[in-house]
Amino acid sequence: MENQSKVYIAGHRGLVGSAILRKLEKLNYTNIITKTHKELDLLNPNDTEDFFKQEKPEYIFLAAAKVGGIMANNTYPASFIYENLQIQNNIIHLSYKYNVKKLLFLGSSCIYPKKCYQPMKEEYLLSGFLEPTNEPYAIAKIAGIKMCQSYNRQYGTNFIACMPTNLYGPNDNFDLMTSHVLPALIRRFTEAKRNNLTEEVLWGTGSPRREFLHVDDMADACFFLMNNFNPTSDQNEKGEIFFNVGSGKDITIGELADLIKDITGYKGQIKWDETKPDGTLQKLLDVSKLWDMGWKESISLKDGIKQTYEWFLNNFKNEKTTKI
Repeated sequence: MENQSKVYIAGHRGLVGSAILRKLEKLNYTNIITKTHKELDLLNPNDTEDFFKQEKPEYIFLAAAKVGGIMANNTYPASFIYENLQIQNNIIHLSYKYNVKKLLFLGSSCIYPKKCYQPMKEEYLLSGFLEPTNEPYAIAKIAGIKMCQSYNRQYGTNFIACMPTNLYGPNDNFDLMTSHVLPALIRRFTEAKRNNLTEEVLWGTGSPRREFLHVDDMADACFFLMNNFNPTSDQNEKGEIFFNVGSGKDITIGELADLIKDITGYKGQIKWDETKPDGTLQKLLDVSKLWDMGWKESISLKDGIKQTYEWFLNNFKNEKTTKI
């Protein structure tokens, strides 16, 4: 992928897409294609095909997706499976039809079984039942991997994929109804501090363990894979076209809450509502396959949270501090 190559970032306003855009711009890529949802509805197959006919992208980062935390997945399961399937079906098929040189599909660590051996290796895919709270989203992402594998086998395309752990950073979703745990905690503790609340009630027990990766590290990994991994015919036949991307380290939600509480300066107490679901007890990726290729993360969790907190303060200055 050269600096003049025509690169389409699907979902360039999202968490991962915006980080990939920053990465490419920093490296002086000069032919980047971006479209807002208003400009291009990726759910519409006709509009999406018209885009491919006109733009003819050479390389694609497929980061467009409907994403959310436990509450959002529980509330909108039909939306999560339909929208994600529709977006990826349109883009992956049209990438084959219009001879895209290479496509990178962004999946999720939730593709692995609820009771998966830890740390989770790529070969554990489809080895058990999924976590019920996000099963529709996970099935859509599994379908995306299988679609890339199948098109490579049948048509000789160069479609690869990566499965990120829990991501955070600039342009994250801080809406308390739909966000993931880390940005939700940043916002809740910030608002609790501003409103002088004496306690903050959080879902679950705080005991589940989660792995986190700064989104700029994720963008770096995507760029690395786009330039360094082209599956062999044997790898295509075996379906070995995707990589886990993470830090290889996890932390309990309780420890995460304490860390964010300290960074935001909130002085109140944390209480846990144990009537609410915890989700999967541990989700730690085995990232040795990617490490063996020569890539590793560079931003520590503490430093990354501090950067994200500063970004939140600078971009939500006029946000109401009452809870959603």
